[in-house]
Amino acid sequence: MERKKIILILCGHFEQSVIDRISADILNFFYFPLEVKECTLNLTSFYNPTRRQYDANLLINAVSELSSPDAIKTISLFRVDLFIPILTYVFGQSMLNGSTGIVSLYRLRNELYGLEQDNHLLIERFRKVIIHELGHAFGLIHCHNPVCIMRSSTYVEDLDQKEMDFCMKCRTELDKRLDINSI
Repeated sequence: MERKKIILILCGHFEQSVIDRISADILNFFYFPLEVKECTLNLTSFYNPTRRQYDANLLINAVSELSSPDAIKTISLFRVDLFIPILTYVFGQSMLNGSTGIVSLYRLRNELYGLEQDNHLLIERFRKVIIHELGHAFGLIHCHNPVCIMRSSTYVEDLDQKEMDFCMKCRTELDKRLDINSI
């Protein structure tokens, strides 16, 4: 029987070097093989013209339906502005202990905050949000450790303060969950 894998769905253009880096991160942190697929969703129906943003709840449900039986988790990457009704915006969202997550780099761009473009920082932030959302999908909750990747991030500055790693407590919990999921 073939081992389950993490499916990465690209909803928009992403440089191959970025996808290679994200793929290496996912393998490094979660140990599952990875498959990259192109998005088949038409995003028009997820757009809320009043907010001029895309509804993350509707998107995550649609991505969930795209998940294949050989996927342990599916995460989709977007370039659009995401929201949920109770928040002005979100960087990403996933179902706790669920199979699906979504992440967008839209709000991670320095230019949105009147700062100079910094592609290196943009990719660092993006990678952190992806690993954070996959952590939730594997059952991890928000952490209070200020540098843990599982700490909640409301602002990009929060992302910048976190390390690209789990704290010992979260890593131990994740390792337990990964052993359960690999059986």
